[in-house]
Amino acid sequence: MFEPIQFINHLKYMGVGMLGVFIIIGIIIASTYAIGKWTAPARENDEK
Repeated sequence: MFEPIQFINHLKYMGVGMLGVFIIIGIIIASTYAIGKWTAPARENDEK
């Protein structure tokens, strides 16, 4: 049986779960960017 008050009471748990998902995605994006920066070949300055 659907009880709307229980849905409202559980919104904070859903919010914490979504926050965790966004934090993990941010860590994955940051680590991918960092690995790309660290392993990229050195670029020579081509000043003309």
